[in-house]
Amino acid sequence: MRESQIRASLLLALRDRHGADPNTLIRQELGLCAGARRVDLAMINGELVGFEIKSDQDTLYRLAGQAEAYGQVLDRVTLVTTARYIDKAAALVPTWWGLIRADPADGSGQTPTGNKDVSAREAVLTRVRPAALNTEQDPFAVVQLLWREEALAILRERGLHRGLERKRRWIIWQHLAEAIPLPELRALTRDQLRARRTWPGGH
Repeated sequence: MRESQIRASLLLALRDRHGADPNTLIRQELGLCAGARRVDLAMINGELVGFEIKSDQDTLYRLAGQAEAYGQVLDRVTLVTTARYIDKAAALVPTWWGLIRADPADGSGQTPTGNKDVSAREAVLTRVRPAALNTEQDPFAVVQLLWREEALAILRERGLHRGLERKRRWIIWQHLAEAIPLPELRALTRDQLRARRTWPGGH
């Protein structure tokens, strides 16, 4: 199966379930760790959830590095892959990652939402393992999701911006990561991502 087939079916399933929720943002190719990594799909609501796709045409050589980076930032991660890789990939990712197997659509499968598959879907997605909550995020990695001005605005609201107005983003990120407890920092970051009106490359 091709990556485009799996992505289209996953997007359709997520939009079926969350598309009517104004507090949920679904974003493709979300940059993490200052752009060093990009997760294929991200869903942002009360949690920051990532979906990584590995098709039959992909290899797994980057998966270990991706797992390390994603674990610094994301609340939950699900790997979506084919029967070719599902067992091998399961051994390469943390146990808190979810697993979804993608098979060619034949009209008889079910989506991760539990709804019957429809002809518009190009893949049948079957949940193999649900994603658990990641409790090991790195505050500095989390704040790197924010643009410089977004991070500075959060500090400014708390009167913590003195001496930082002209500093580079790395210094601002470091101050923010040290100033605010991680649970609040995660919530602030999610709120800011959902509030954005523009993104590089469009919506």
